[in-house]
Amino acid sequence: MNLSASEKLILTMLCDITEKLGIDENTDGIDPKFIKAALYNDNLWGIKWRYQGFSDGEPNPPKVSDVTNYLDMWSFIEEAHEKLDENGRAELVSSAAPFGNNPQFPGFDGNNECDYSSIASFMVDHLDRFTRFKGRINNSHMPTIDGYDRMYKVFEPIRKTLDMRSLSTSELAAILNARRHPEA
Repeated sequence: MNLSASEKLILTMLCDITEKLGIDENTDGIDPKFIKAALYNDNLWGIKWRYQGFSDGEPNPPKVSDVTNYLDMWSFIEEAHEKLDENGRAELVSSAAPFGNNPQFPGFDGNNECDYSSIASFMVDHLDRFTRFKGRINNSHMPTIDGYDRMYKVFEPIRKTLDMRSLSTSELAAILNARRHPEA
């Protein structure tokens, strides 16, 4: 969904009027606060996610698909790590150093990956997706996208085989080790 600056202004003003009149989401199905959040943060794709009837047939922007994949991957990583016993955790620490010690989603670089961070925050805070990351879309203070891409290339074929099981320790190690820059 692409909107001009004028269209965004008109929609914002309509949301303000709707709020002033006390028309809430329960009355007409559209939440003006949500629409304004999507407009202000340029997360218009989120309107299609929340209100299926507004789909324009356009695919998600590539960064939205990437963030979805990254958050899904990190959910599996964190959940699998939580299920490891003491021996499994020790094995992961040694086989995936330094990434295997309590792996948690580090966020996105606030200087160079702010689009990704905005998308992730919008998914978590306004669309109630990936709620395990609520309050945890942090500034990593370092670039993450290249590492996440490498990790996802390892994770994606494994993801297809998970079918109600957690990642194994060796799968976790392979995914986490992929984060390391190939020249390091």
